[in-house]
Amino acid sequence: MTAACPACAVAPTAVEYAAPANAVQLSVPAIRCAACISTIEDKLNSMPDVRGARVNLTQKRVNVQTDLPWERLAAALADVGYDAHLLDPAALGQERDAIGRDLIMRLGVAGFAMMNVMLLSVAVWSGATGATRDLFHLISAAIAVPAVIYSAQPFILSARRALQARQLNMDVPIALAILLAAAMSLYEALHGGRHAYFDAALSLTFFLLIGRYLEHKTRAAARSAAKELAALEVHTALRKIGATTQTVPITSLQVGDIIHVPTGVRIPVDGTLLDRSASTDRSFLTGESDPVAHGPKAKLRAGETNIAAPFDMRADAVGSDTRLHQIAELVETAENARNRFTSLADRAARIYAPAVHLLAAVTFIGWLIATQDLRHSLNVAIAVLIITCPCALGLAVPAVSTAAISRLYRMGFLVKSGTALERLAEVQTVILDKTGTLTRPGFTFDLQSLPSEVRSVAKALAQASSHPISKSLNAYLADDTAAQITDIQETPGCGTRATWQGQRAGLGRAEWLGARGTHIALQIADKTYALDHTETALDGALELSRGLDAGGFEVQILSGDTAEKTEKLARSLQVASYKATMSPEDKNAHIQSLDRSGIKACMVGDGLNDTVALASAHASVAPGSALDAARNAADVVMLGNKLSDLPRLFEIARRAVSLSRQNFAIAIAYNAIAIPIAAAGFATPLMAALAMSLSSISVLINALRVGVGK
Repeated sequence: MTAACPACAVAPTAVEYAAPANAVQLSVPAIRCAACISTIEDKLNSMPDVRGARVNLTQKRVNVQTDLPWERLAAALADVGYDAHLLDPAALGQERDAIGRDLIMRLGVAGFAMMNVMLLSVAVWSGATGATRDLFHLISAAIAVPAVIYSAQPFILSARRALQARQLNMDVPIALAILLAAAMSLYEALHGGRHAYFDAALSLTFFLLIGRYLEHKTRAAARSAAKELAALEVHTALRKIGATTQTVPITSLQVGDIIHVPTGVRIPVDGTLLDRSASTDRSFLTGESDPVAHGPKAKLRAGETNIAAPFDMRADAVGSDTRLHQIAELVETAENARNRFTSLADRAARIYAPAVHLLAAVTFIGWLIATQDLRHSLNVAIAVLIITCPCALGLAVPAVSTAAISRLYRMGFLVKSGTALERLAEVQTVILDKTGTLTRPGFTFDLQSLPSEVRSVAKALAQASSHPISKSLNAYLADDTAAQITDIQETPGCGTRATWQGQRAGLGRAEWLGARGTHIALQIADKTYALDHTETALDGALELSRGLDAGGFEVQILSGDTAEKTEKLARSLQVASYKATMSPEDKNAHIQSLDRSGIKACMVGDGLNDTVALASAHASVAPGSALDAARNAADVVMLGNKLSDLPRLFEIARRAVSLSRQNFAIAIAYNAIAIPIAAAGFATPLMAALAMSLSSISVLINALRVGVGK
């Protein structure tokens, strides 16, 4: 159950906290703001054996220094309205954005050096000659050469790796242009030349680092969902040997072991139920909204949560053979397949880089043959390299992407993948999960026609039970006063009985109470009341389906829930295509079949049963309240969970791709005009750098248009 937190909209963000190596880490998806942090930390720190608890808002984790079992901590958080799952720090690792900080440092050095060299260049442009000009050139060299060597390393190292592999990438002409401009300028400065082009080398480096950093930021939020799934696996189990029970790591379990599963604990292995009955919550795996009752020899899966009495089971599959682990492997396979998607910039680089080198080489050879002047021929070739340097091309996609991502973030969408916008723009079909994505996690009960005293008895019985449906019923009856009941007895998985005003009262499964024709019933003396409960569509769900339909998308609902519930929701949302009782493998197979038919699909889901589909779909979106693994598998996370805004995501993605292509057209038009001028010898390297900067600025201004509109 997610705690209602009015302060979430206005509370400040928290500083990220690194957990000590010996701390227990819990995933708490419902953390939203500073008020949530205070509630969780106060609750945990008030426990006697907790030495300290700190919340990481960014990663939605709680780090607790304690010797208590994690189940005790999770139960304490459940008391204040937060679901928690154990995370394995070793599996998740400690991630830091070292690359981003490094790029910012290099960008700062290049910008500082560029401004100072340009100030010195003003004096030269103003007419400084002789010793004064030579002194300014040498001072510029002292500033520029170390700055270029440091700041241009990302391009130089990338180019070297490409050449060692006997390949050409976009960084090869970039590195060559920067190094040749700096080297030629240094030669001119040392030999009293009239022109030096240190500012050209630095401005090239500065603008290209902007593009590299913008591209990096679009990828910074991405993390492997497969690793997150592995971290969510249970790490210890209670193994029974005769009359004794031992807590052992799951790595030591073997097929045939007898496992004891306490109430409220997730099942660690796949196996067979040995007791007469059990009740589990498997929405974590399948999306079924109702708890599932099991009889003798029922098959249980790792990841299900025991919500009734403790039971024993026999392990049939352990470790990498469990279904949970197999789902993680499917997710990893899907992630790797998606990573092979080639961006617009990468596709352009395959053609652009060889063409630039060939053009510069032809220019150099032509001028050398015509003039026999090595120095002049090299200057013209450098001008061609600079003027054709793919700065505008390198900024074309990252500039638009960053502007679009910033706009979407203000709308409540966090874009995590560098190619997400391009893939979202190609989507033709939008596939929606049901439970948790389109519907509320609780239930709406039809109790308005019942007398107030009956509702008060129902509330009292619901308060006495820890069952999910009882919790939902208690929340539904928040305005009613609970009746005074005694002799409370709860039968896990069945219901609760008590005495009210000398009469026996019960709340639970209808067949357990001796009633028929309903699922949940309330019984007082000899009267039985059917408590029909239905899921409620989230606000904006109908607007979402209508908006997608108006945008020309085919809308489908895939659910692990029953056919009856899925059909009812689909009709209420005016969605014609839907499928029920879908396993994670079924959802993945459906998306793969669409892909083979040439249909690009976007998956929108929130649970573990959606994770494989989220990772394998052409594009994917997850609500902010989704499981950690689902959020990490998705390209986009809806921070505000405002479903009615989702069609705008696709609209902005299409606009971003359109503007990216316009930027490519600007870069191509610029080259078509500038290259003949440079190749004819009418442009110095400095003029080429100024023209290159102008094209880059044009691309950046055009990119800002992605935010124009409603």
